[in-house]
Amino acid sequence: MAVAKEKLLARKRDALAERLGALTLPEGGAWITEARKSALGRLEAMGLPAPRDEYWRFTKPDLLNAPKPAPAAVFDHGDEMPVFGEVDRIKIVFVDGVFDAAQSDDLTLAGVEIDRLAEAAKADIHWAKGVFGTVELASQTPVERPLAALNTAFATDGVLIRVTGKAAKPISLIYKHEDDCSDAILHNVVKLEPGAELTLLENGPAAARFNKCLEVDIADGARFHHIRAQGRDHERQAVTGMFVRQGAESLFKSFTLTANGRLTRNESFIEMKGANASAHIAGAALGHGDFHHDDTVFITHDAENCESRQVFKKVLQKGAVGAFQGKILVKRGAQKTDGYQKSQSLLLDDEAQFLAKPELEIYADDVACSHGSTSGAIDEDMLFYLRARGVDKGTAMDLLVIAFVAEAIEEIEDESFREEITERLESWLLRRRG
Repeated sequence: MAVAKEKLLARKRDALAERLGALTLPEGGAWITEARKSALGRLEAMGLPAPRDEYWRFTKPDLLNAPKPAPAAVFDHGDEMPVFGEVDRIKIVFVDGVFDAAQSDDLTLAGVEIDRLAEAAKADIHWAKGVFGTVELASQTPVERPLAALNTAFATDGVLIRVTGKAAKPISLIYKHEDDCSDAILHNVVKLEPGAELTLLENGPAAARFNKCLEVDIADGARFHHIRAQGRDHERQAVTGMFVRQGAESLFKSFTLTANGRLTRNESFIEMKGANASAHIAGAALGHGDFHHDDTVFITHDAENCESRQVFKKVLQKGAVGAFQGKILVKRGAQKTDGYQKSQSLLLDDEAQFLAKPELEIYADDVACSHGSTSGAIDEDMLFYLRARGVDKGTAMDLLVIAFVAEAIEEIEDESFREEITERLESWLLRRRG
């Protein structure tokens, strides 16, 4: 057994050596150089992920490990309105992982300080020092996340957002893809001071291959809302990491809509360090054909009277594969924990596949935790009911799909954003029907 582990680690390190051959550790000021070297050190100790790793057994990491990305054609959106296009927001645009000032708004918003990582990295000291690479580091135990460590070590762009009050409007990160062979690494940081509130929007395909990290530090009483629509460029490959640290009485809510994409892995790590914190994370994925989507979530309750919710829905057909790995860890002393987890798939034919691994690990005795995972087909009785009332089969199927994912969309607190996401879902379904 020990020999087999050594051989596996050697192969992972060999793969890393090949990957690092295409990268150069960026230069910067003292604060970020320290974080980058620390991340590189742990990356070298881990090596790159391998299919035999416990949390990679559902998703082959080959495309994400390769020294160069596989080409991904740019999707033609035609005259379609961009996601969140009618929302009053601060727009920050990246094209193939590079900040585009011409397409971005002025980065000024009352109660909010916004810096570009590329500029802040030149300084010897910055407020982001206590967050950048720190929350990501906490996520490495007990589950290794080498692609997140790679991101911390080599990302040269992104945004650093510090919120001191209630932001007057959302901040919108827009990721555009224009180069068939682009390989983007972005690292974003959000720090909310006590009582602050922010809504962060993210959308777009970003690049042929995309590695993005978002670290969020939510202080006592602060509220953070996150809504993400991952782009439709079908051949793209992406791994994202969202790492969250919560203080007492804080709120974290995140929803992700994914439509298309050859390979998408969304990792999330949420650690509730203060009492009475609440964390809700949800997602809806719709896949057709050569589509692989993996949600891997780890929530740690490390304080009393905290609540967590995980609600994930996947609609799959024509060989599409969905994976969900969700864990709730309740540490000693985290009494009065309320943890809930649901992962469900709707398989529209016999070719689709859903893989699930729900987990609970509990070391406190006064808790209420549950998890459930199901897969099923369209309810034929409901389909017959709609058809009998004059609804054509395609429209009836779409209505049942929308009803299926509605529970996940309901996790979005703002009604206007719920409507926007539902409209995007309806458009995707209509296109699929031709």
